[in-house]
Amino acid sequence: MDRKVFFGVIIALLVVSAVLTAGCVGNQTEKKTYIVGIDGDYPPYSYVDESGNFAGFDVESIQWIAEQEGFNVDIKAVAWDGIIPALLANKIDMVYSGMTITPERAAQVTFSKPYWSVDQGVAVKNGSTVTLDQFKAGDLTIGVQRSCSADQYLQSDDFFGQAKYDQMVKDGKIKLYDTFPQSMVALENGLVQAVIFDDVNIKDYIKGKDGIVMLATIPTGEEYGVAMRNGDTELQKLINDGLTKLMASEKWEELKAKYLIEA
Repeated sequence: MDRKVFFGVIIALLVVSAVLTAGCVGNQTEKKTYIVGIDGDYPPYSYVDESGNFAGFDVESIQWIAEQEGFNVDIKAVAWDGIIPALLANKIDMVYSGMTITPERAAQVTFSKPYWSVDQGVAVKNGSTVTLDQFKAGDLTIGVQRSCSADQYLQSDDFFGQAKYDQMVKDGKIKLYDTFPQSMVALENGLVQAVIFDDVNIKDYIKGKDGIVMLATIPTGEEYGVAMRNGDTELQKLINDGLTKLMASEKWEELKAKYLIEA
């Protein structure tokens, strides 16, 4: 064979091989990335640790689910009172941060299957003489995170009702805070007499502290779910499948033990 012809054939084969290889690479399915909105100051479920990394029961849960279901996640801290608007505006793809499933929220978004249940807790300063009856009567100055389920509970007809709640806010008897820890600091500093929030979070906050105690737990049987935009059925199926696998796995027990969350 003529050398020119021989080298021509070799070059042609190399070109064909490169094209085929490039085609194979181009056809590989890239993992989809979902942006996960969290409350960045909501231990033990979601928070920023001392190293500046996102951590918590819910953060590790969605990271495990993503690995099992074959997608990537980008965690993003969002102010809680704006987290559903951020979801509806396509700034995030889901809220995975101890969000209680409520009728008001379910009217705006689609939830996953429930993955946790909590009650409301009432915290007071150690040595305080206030009572639960005073709390229920609205005779105390109460701290609460704005727009959280505890805040919504106070507004409900099962508790103060909207009219009394609005008046208490106006009179300074209910003080609204951007985060749960801010409300607890206010309690420690004597700016409020009691704080209401999810019992698990209060227990986590007062662990190892002598200045605050749990006055009472109010049974509400609230359920946590992952919130997504209405119509996002593909993501809902991914999350539900992932939650089913997670809750049946050893990882679930590891997370509960690691973050000291009681079943």
